Amino acid sequence: MPHVTVVTGGAGNRVYQVGGKSFVFFRTPRPDAVDPATGERYADVIVFWVPSDDDKQALVQDPGTPFFTTPHFDGHPSVLVRGSRIGELDRAELAEIVQDAWLAQASKRRAAQWLASRGL
Repeated sequence: MPHVTVVTGGAGNRVYQVGGKSFVFFRTPRPDAVDPATGERYADVIVFWVPSDDDKQALVQDPGTPFFTTPHFDGHPSVLVRGSRIGELDRAELAEIVQDAWLAQASKRRAAQWLASRGL
């Protein structure tokens, strides 16, 4: 994706940004995302921005996807997925999620240029 920068978060986690806006980041363990069997915090949560709450709900309510959310992200246009489950997505699905995240955060001009360059 064009105009992407990678910054390092305060805990050493990677944050992917476009125009200074995060669109994918590797989240540090937090108490709102835990293994229900052990109570251990998930150490491998990845956050992806989504275009809208409707898109978010479609992903998290579909039992066929590995996406989830937590109350911490209520009202936030993003979905979560554990890195250990990313393999449940095929390459095309993962590419679409990343592209949608980028488009959700890119400026309208950058998004329009990128879409036009792809004939979309």
